[in-house]
Amino acid sequence: MTQGRQLHKFGGSSLADAGCFRNVADILLQYSDAEDLIVVSAAGKTTNRLIQWLSLLNQDGRLAHESLQDLRNFQQHLVEELLDGGEADELLTALHLEFSALGQLSGSDMTPARQAWVLGHGELWSSRLLAALLSQKAMAARALDSRLFLRAERAAQPEVDRGRSLPLLQNELAQHSGHRLVITGFMAANQGGETVLLGRNGSDYSATVIGALAGVSRVTIWSDVAGVYSADPRVVNDACLLPLLRLDEADELARLAAPVLHSRTLQPVAQSAIDLTLRCSQQPESGSTRVERVLASGRGAKIITSLDDVCLLELSVSGARSLTQLTQTLARLLPQKQALPLAQHVETDTGRIQLAYTAEVANGVLLLLQDSGIHAEIRLRDGFTMVAAVGAGVVNNPVHCHGFQQQLKGQPVEFVTEAESGLSLIAVLRQADTQALVQQIHQSLFQAQKRIGLILCGKGNIGSRWLELFGEEKVALEKRHGMSFTLIGVADSRRFWIDLQGIPTERALTQFDNEATGGSDWLPALGQHDYDELVVLDVTASKALSERYSDFASSGLHLISANKVAGSAPGDVYCAVVDAFEKSSRHWLYNATVGAGLPVNHTVKDLRDSGDTIIAVSGIFSGTLSWLFQQFDGSLPFSQLLEQAWQQGLTEPDPRHDLDGSDVMRKLVILARESGLALEPEQVKVESLVPEELAGLSLDAFFEQGPVLDERLQARLTKAQREGKVLRYVARLDKNGQAVVGLDALEPEHALANLLPCDNIFAIESRWYRENPLVIRGPGAGRDVTAGALLSDLNRLANLL
Repeated sequence: MTQGRQLHKFGGSSLADAGCFRNVADILLQYSDAEDLIVVSAAGKTTNRLIQWLSLLNQDGRLAHESLQDLRNFQQHLVEELLDGGEADELLTALHLEFSALGQLSGSDMTPARQAWVLGHGELWSSRLLAALLSQKAMAARALDSRLFLRAERAAQPEVDRGRSLPLLQNELAQHSGHRLVITGFMAANQGGETVLLGRNGSDYSATVIGALAGVSRVTIWSDVAGVYSADPRVVNDACLLPLLRLDEADELARLAAPVLHSRTLQPVAQSAIDLTLRCSQQPESGSTRVERVLASGRGAKIITSLDDVCLLELSVSGARSLTQLTQTLARLLPQKQALPLAQHVETDTGRIQLAYTAEVANGVLLLLQDSGIHAEIRLRDGFTMVAAVGAGVVNNPVHCHGFQQQLKGQPVEFVTEAESGLSLIAVLRQADTQALVQQIHQSLFQAQKRIGLILCGKGNIGSRWLELFGEEKVALEKRHGMSFTLIGVADSRRFWIDLQGIPTERALTQFDNEATGGSDWLPALGQHDYDELVVLDVTASKALSERYSDFASSGLHLISANKVAGSAPGDVYCAVVDAFEKSSRHWLYNATVGAGLPVNHTVKDLRDSGDTIIAVSGIFSGTLSWLFQQFDGSLPFSQLLEQAWQQGLTEPDPRHDLDGSDVMRKLVILARESGLALEPEQVKVESLVPEELAGLSLDAFFEQGPVLDERLQARLTKAQREGKVLRYVARLDKNGQAVVGLDALEPEHALANLLPCDNIFAIESRWYRENPLVIRGPGAGRDVTAGALLSDLNRLANLL
């Protein structure tokens, strides 16, 4: 199958009206590729309306006719509002014929197969309409009826026969190469060609089954929620979205009847290599939950869930031997009949076993037990609720176990138990205020500190100073944000040291050579971490490292960068990185890339977010070149000043990277993008101060050939001094995309001429600051201010988290 193909599933709430259909088309334009698969449910309440119509057929013909007409008008209105010309006519004709055929049916016609055929129309209409809308928007698409390839036999919970379905799907994919396929969810066909509905959550189940059969890399289920939260956000205001959820935790949630996931949906995920992501179609950038297969060690509860309308089946016997036999019989019978309980409690002293079920299935399980010949008194009790704390490691977390039990004090508890898997603590209560209880448990269990793990890439001038500063500020930082921050990794271009228990900052450099592992790929070493968040700090100038930014995002890592390469890369590369962080709900902060500790990027972004428009930006963006040209008055050769700056750590390791203007150009491109201007690096006119004959020399040879540099710059200085001016290396950008970086001769009283050594100055002209530009001025180079900028971004990230 095509590598990288994805599948997107949209539920009825995502297709509720014409506006929702347009929104889905916009999502697919941004998030899907040409051969992706799309599985759709019936629009809005279409399936419920068809069920209502079927029930009215045997009761009142007139009301049945009105009900069908209402549904016809709804579907017709969708077509008329979304499509133009021939495409609309074609779909309206098909609708007319189908509703005419439905209108000919009577209650006596309604065999189970015919009912399934009727109820499958909603998905059919959605797939045709969305495919036509995508084609109208220049996204080649075809509608595909899942009954052409999905095979299943009728049952209470039909299972797709993957062996029979796979070759049929492969044939359909081969026929429609180069098209997005919009596939009907919820239904398959049996050996006789009859429609088989896949039951509760059938569309989600069919989506993951089709995804597994097609070998897609990811299935994204788009609905009206962004994913899995630490509790129902309608009940708990500060419930947080979980960006990553283990597959076994998701399966436990589904087993406990949480509405966001169903165990049948997860089966194909567990049996294949596909990733599963949950996302909100109304707010695509509001975050997501990715269900991951990695079974990293769990630290405790992640989610508090509840369920009303719970029933208890109580089985009573006399004698310890009978109880043991009953327990063994249930252990065989219930899994075999797919009737596992939500929770089970055994009371040895009373000879009683309690099984908790949803009210929906309790009567069916009661009949099953009665027909099985079990020798026990069986009693059905209703009026119960259930509250559970779900998460790998929860039963071994003494803090969470104690907190859960404490909140149950004074509640009408029937029993408390642990799931056999160890993935949940479950309490079954007689009717209680579950909303208040969920709030209390959530607050009790999750008020503990978040644990943040830090990985430092680069251990040179800036990296070493950041380690010192972090060591000094760590306690204050943790107190300020109520979080713990632990350095767990240090890496350079050739080696890395990862210790998930923590690396003392004072040992990070002195012990690096003894502890480091060879290689540059340290991501796999983080696979077993148990931190709430991981943050990478890139203080290098490495292009290779910047090319891994998207991998950091998709692996769930946040990024703080002083590295300018990605921010000033070609537009498509830059946008791909931005997109990766947005789509994974991770943060990329990079204020240190421009002006070191000066709040330049923050200010420009705040202006734009406040409704202002940036017109022009100019200034001196290089602290190194600022220092050099403040000192360069002819009393010392330029090369001698350059060597002084290099020895003091004011330049890049190779000072030619300062002199060639590339550093200033990168800052100008980053600032332009923050200003909302689409500037490409090659659009910037850059004057390099490095003579061509010195560009390819070794660093030592470059310094030895300093007189060549001196001769050229002395001539420029002499000319400027003759005109009563001074030399400054200036960057300029306007809203028309004119961008220039180079050496200018300025009047001594000019704002850009009067700076302290190492100072940067940024003059921002905007709609609000047109006559009197907003000026930011201060030290723009040096290890102290750059390390401070990184710590500032870490504070900012902590606030975002």
